[in-house]
Amino acid sequence: MAADHISVLRSEAVAALAIHRDGFYVDATYGRGGHSRSILSALGDEGRLMAMDCDSDAIAHAQQHFGDDKRFSIVHCNYSEIAQALVESESPDSIDGVLFDLGVSSPQLDQAERGFSFDRDGPLDMRMDQTRGEPVSQWLATASQEELAEVFRTYGEERYAKRIAAKVIEVVEQRPVTGTADLAEIIKQAHPRWEKHKHPATRCFQALRIFINRELDSLKVALDACINLIKPGGRLVVISFHSLEDRIVKRFIKGAEDRVDLPRGLPVVQPIASAPFVRVGKAVRPGESEVNANVRSRSSIMRVAERVA
Repeated sequence: MAADHISVLRSEAVAALAIHRDGFYVDATYGRGGHSRSILSALGDEGRLMAMDCDSDAIAHAQQHFGDDKRFSIVHCNYSEIAQALVESESPDSIDGVLFDLGVSSPQLDQAERGFSFDRDGPLDMRMDQTRGEPVSQWLATASQEELAEVFRTYGEERYAKRIAAKVIEVVEQRPVTGTADLAEIIKQAHPRWEKHKHPATRCFQALRIFINRELDSLKVALDACINLIKPGGRLVVISFHSLEDRIVKRFIKGAEDRVDLPRGLPVVQPIASAPFVRVGKAVRPGESEVNANVRSRSSIMRVAERVA
């Protein structure tokens, strides 16, 4: 049975949103509704929360647990489609706050049939949205050694990407590789140096998941969209779980602080307009008690920015 999902940095994230009781907020990564539940508890009768998720199981969970709450709505889409989702759901065109809790959820990891984990044998899928795209097994069947090595190197920061990719493709050319345990074992045998307390397939599985779901590209699109969607004084809250995500968020906020929006063709020498966002506080990590209660929270980091008028 899949374990319940424990929302990471839940109280810290909701506090960072600085919720107005009559405001309009977006939980861009519903998961299993932990953050959504806390946001709703902070909203008044006139407040509103739109949640989003690309996982059909998450949509079903939301409808079951919050379907009777008139302040709540759920949209089946990727968070990169946030602007389109607002239009199609006839929601307000400006938001008081957006929360992104990135990465894979515990139910996704714990369900062998989703193919995210090397600890549980299942079909090599890894799609967060199983209604579109191709599973990893299908992509692997046609990928070149160079393409696979690039995925391992870029999205998994795997030191031995070339060596591992060569072995995987060697096997794929002999027979189909369609199971998580099979792929994990191939990687394990090909990896020359295992990290302490870490399965040798960890980085490669992360890389394939990020690649097949286009996670980093989606994050960049979503963050850029927030510039035009979040109203002045509104908050952007992002929880990341690995360095690639956090680097994008950190650079986005830094770039937004340095950016100045001016009308095209305006003859100015010195900046006279304010930047779209400013950082709020320092990056937040889970405390010892949270990590002890939920080991999957140990790598999380939260960054917050506020939309400037």
